Parts: sequence; C-alpha cells; structure tokens
Amino acid sequence: MKVTGTYRFSASRERVFELLLDPAVLKACIPGCEELVPLGGGRYEAVMKVGVGAVRGTYKGQVEIADVQAPERYRMRVEGRGGPGFVKGEATIELKEATDSETEVVLVGEGQVGGMIAGLAQRLLGGVVNSIMTQFFSCMRQQLDRATDD
Repeated sequence: MKVTGTYRFSASRERVFELLLDPAVLKACIPGCEELVPLGGGRYEAVMKVGVGAVRGTYKGQVEIADVQAPERYRMRVEGRGGPGFVKGEATIELKEATDSETEVVLVGEGQVGGMIAGLAQRLLGGVVNSIMTQFFSCMRQQLDRATDD
C-alpha cells in the first residue's frame, strides 16, 4: 500500500525538522503510542494500540530513523507485530521551504500488513492510514504552537 501526504507548518525548516525527530513529541503525537523508548542509533522500541474497524490490538515493534540529512530529509522504517497481525513500512520525509516562514513536509512511503488486519486492508486501511497521518501532523502543529508560545 502506498502512502503519500503533504503538510504545511508555519515555522522554519530547521525548527520543523527538529520537532519531527523529538522523541517526546513523537510519543505524544503518534496516535495510540504508549511507549517510545530510545535504543540508540536512531532506533526506538515502540508499543502502540491501534484499531481498524472491529480489529483492535497492541503492536510492539521498532521505529528506525535513518539517512538523516538535516534539515532536508530522513527515512523512517517501522515494524510491528501484535495479535491482529503485523505492520511494516518505510517512508521518506522531505522538508522544503515553502516561503520564508513556512515549511512543507512531503511524505512518500509504502507499507505492508498481514494477519487479521490484512483482511480489512482493501476496504478500510487506506482511510485509517490517512486519518492517522492527519492526526499526527495536526498534533505536530499544536506542539510547534506550544513551543513557540513558551
């Protein structure tokens, strides 16, 4: 399954890049994230509760941030397993200066699912992924606004 999205932030590219890699902000903004423990080398152990339709469960896995080229781009890999199945994905996140005071974040990725959750993939998963990404980036904007107010 392909995943794409473009999101705008009212902040410098450097500030948005910093925010997108802040473990505390990531934990707060990833929907369903219960734990995000740094393992070193850009790797994290994660525990998330996710539901797609009637299929709900807890996933344990790893998130890896790689190929970091601050403040322009990085790659994120995610793997997780849980009762409803597995998820695996990789995305490139690129930050572009939209204007002097705005940054555009472009995400392009691909994911795979298996197990019970795969049975819903064709009908619901695309919408769920888009909803999760919208929630994540909306939370990121709120975090940025909070940091700017401090």
